[in-house]
Amino acid sequence: MQDINSKLWPFIEAKKLLKRFENSKKKICIFQTGYGPSGLPHIGTFGEVLRTSMVIKAFSMISDYPTKLFVFSDDMDGLRKVPQNIPNKELITKHLEQPLSSIPDPFEKFNSFSEYNNNKLIDFLKKFNFEFEFKSSTKHYKDGLFNSGLEAIFENYDKIMNIILPTLGKERRETYSPFLPICKNSKKVLQVKIDNLNKKNKTIDYFNPITNQKESSSIFNGECKLQWKVDWAMRWFALNVDYEMNGKDLIESFFLSSKINRVIGGRPPNNFTYELFLDEKGEKIS
Repeated sequence: MQDINSKLWPFIEAKKLLKRFENSKKKICIFQTGYGPSGLPHIGTFGEVLRTSMVIKAFSMISDYPTKLFVFSDDMDGLRKVPQNIPNKELITKHLEQPLSSIPDPFEKFNSFSEYNNNKLIDFLKKFNFEFEFKSSTKHYKDGLFNSGLEAIFENYDKIMNIILPTLGKERRETYSPFLPICKNSKKVLQVKIDNLNKKNKTIDYFNPITNQKESSSIFNGECKLQWKVDWAMRWFALNVDYEMNGKDLIESFFLSSKINRVIGGRPPNNFTYELFLDEKGEKIS
């Protein structure tokens, strides 16, 4: 065992984690990193996995708890704009606002755009011998693996709205909902106002501007996804995450997601905030 009094930052983080496990019934420590597959993995992606792996190493040196690292891909997110560094831009333009996992691969090598980037991520991380388990948002939504978390969000809908709405502008408050239905016709992720929650069968009612009619969607099995701050909180709950880092641009988001996580009965993970890698313009790499 490593000297638990080490002052190196990964050991400081590991000691905080070990304290978290005092009086806990958990048998394994879950770490998580996030990835947005609208682009290729880059030095920022590498940095987050590396830093997290350093804490895992330190934690394993001062405790006997087994560990697991989830590398999570937000491949259910809708694509907002066409990346500039891809071929077949006209093809991708036709699929804007659809989940990344529903958009064709512009490189014509995989079944979807996200599958192409997810595979690039996995290959990239394996080159550095990181030990991890890849997680797909699409798979977890569609296979029902997030259903318990989605139900917890549904049952605490009003409380979550009370957390989020004060942080939004007046116009955004008018249409905001934690749930984003997926249009059955266009496959687009819809940013629409929810008119009614059907408590009995766990569905949401809304007006679909694409079909120009009122519709209803189940909250389960991929018919909806969550707004990302709510999604982050639900993911911690569903996957029982103990530790996750984030860049300093997400400090406020982590705070809000933590409040939502507590509302649905979870315990927010231990957190470490790091500086961002910037490009030649001084902007965040993405």
